[in-house]
Amino acid sequence: MNLQIQHFFDPATSTLTYIVFDKDTLDAVVIDPVWDYDPAASKLSTQSMDPVVAYLKENHLRPHYVMETHAHADHLSSSQLFKNFFPDIKIAIGERITEVQKIFKTVFNMQNLNTAGQDFDILLKDGQELQAGSLKIKTLFTPGHTPACSSYLIEDALFTGDAIFMPDSGTGRCDFPAGSAASLYDSVMNRIYALPEKVRIFVGHDYQPQGRPLQFQTTVAEQKMQNIQLKAHTSKEDFIKFRTERDKTLSAPKLLLPSIQVNIRAGHLPEPDNNGTRYLKLPLRQ
Repeated sequence: MNLQIQHFFDPATSTLTYIVFDKDTLDAVVIDPVWDYDPAASKLSTQSMDPVVAYLKENHLRPHYVMETHAHADHLSSSQLFKNFFPDIKIAIGERITEVQKIFKTVFNMQNLNTAGQDFDILLKDGQELQAGSLKIKTLFTPGHTPACSSYLIEDALFTGDAIFMPDSGTGRCDFPAGSAASLYDSVMNRIYALPEKVRIFVGHDYQPQGRPLQFQTTVAEQKMQNIQLKAHTSKEDFIKFRTERDKTLSAPKLLLPSIQVNIRAGHLPEPDNNGTRYLKLPLRQ
């Protein structure tokens, strides 16, 4: 195994997309790809996705899966678009996505949404190992940010999505529907910090605090010692208090409403209306 990891950063949403591949066999997976959306113009583009596809093609890689760490609330997923270039690629996510689908089916009155996860090609179980050619991917459920968050362990590399960020940024927020600071604490302490300290962690976002340069790779050891919100010795009570108070001060992500509607459908857009146009819903709160 000659494991290689290539990152792609979307500055508009501070999102990291990864290609993970075996340089010897050219087997690959893509993790958390972005589909650009301009809410003012309600226009989609593939500016963030294009370099990912180009890298796969230029290096003759064989992508087996798009791996989603969760249903993102800050960007649309371009997962389905990869099938236009790689027809055999499959979309995989943790099986608890069905819980998120049931919540938002009601929020958006999505009467035709299948809440058994059928829009996704593969629903992964906790602890399941998925084979992508020579790559072996272990799924670790790490709920808290959402109930359906998963982290993916490939050799010595863990892809954590929004569970935990760089040490100077802390952890993901927990105030989305069915989010839980208590669950996130357990996920980090019992799943992530329980791994060998040399395991590399690749985060799902980097918000570049104080304007520092982009960072996306850390280790279990560094997180346990340096994470500003959740160190190895942080008590559960203290973390829940901090996370709850902190989340009350945060604004909703700018792309929350469009992102959720697309991402719980595995990157599928809503079906066109009888005029041929697709529409996203914006529920009004009074």
